[in-house]
Amino acid sequence: IAVGFFPEVSAALAAQGETALVRLDPLYTCTYECVMRRGHPLAGKGALTLETYCAADHLRVNFAARPLGYVDAALARLGVQRRVMITVNQFATAGAVVHRSDLLTVLPRSYVPATGFAPQLVTRQLPFELPAIDVGLLWHRRHEQDTAQRWLRERVMHSAGVQP
Repeated sequence: IAVGFFPEVSAALAAQGETALVRLDPLYTCTYECVMRRGHPLAGKGALTLETYCAADHLRVNFAARPLGYVDAALARLGVQRRVMITVNQFATAGAVVHRSDLLTVLPRSYVPATGFAPQLVTRQLPFELPAIDVGLLWHRRHEQDTAQRWLRERVMHSAGVQP
């Protein structure tokens, strides 16, 4: 089983319907926010503008090893880009770095408390449209009756606040 954002799989499953060999059960919808340290120069200035956002120094989270991250792709559609100073592959690393620097990052709203640095962080609405993503539980149907995997799927769904 796998937990994550699987847009290509979701599209393929929609085309295959009930004949699909795998299932993708929805867990939650993830929205994103701009995150910075509490003392950051932009922290006390209210809403971010696209210009101030792009002019700031950024930390990019890219765990998929794609050349253009989710945020950068959204900015490219607007014809702008941000100044990425460092790229990390985990949200946890982003929180640890941002709370001690003048870098901005983008994190899932629900993840900010889990960074362990929430009291030292400030969140702001992004100054551009970044579509929410649907996080799901992906698993093969051959395990539908597997007691251990069914138990694990139920635990994951329960943890996400979903009734199995």
